[in-house]
Amino acid sequence: MATFTSFPGLGELPAARLLAEIGDDATRFADARGLKAYAGAAPVTRASGKKLLVLHRKVKNQRLAAVGYLWTFAALRLSTGARAHYDRRRMAGDRHTAAQRHLFNRFLGCLYYCLQTGQTYAEAQAFPMPHQIAA
Repeated sequence: MATFTSFPGLGELPAARLLAEIGDDATRFADARGLKAYAGAAPVTRASGKKLLVLHRKVKNQRLAAVGYLWTFAALRLSTGARAHYDRRRMAGDRHTAAQRHLFNRFLGCLYYCLQTGQTYAEAQAFPMPHQIAA
């Protein structure tokens, strides 16, 4: 539970719901993409020979998606990295819900990594600053 509550915006009750929806089996999801798809944060790509369409996922765990909405909304004011990520997505043309879903996707990837390695959340690793990436 300490891993869950180490994330910004994830208090005891949302963390408990997140744990209840994901489960405690470490092998339930083969990779982070499976967890993201289950939560509805991963986009669906439909491609034919001529067109490529990226849509949001409609079939998902609704309770987990609801926790993600609350989690990311609270994290926007508590985490500077999450706020910067959200603002970059908004500047790129995403609407509020799409930017929030993108942030939830990012958080789920970090959560999967933390659960696999037994670490707690680290802001510097989750959202490295642009000048740190260049170095």
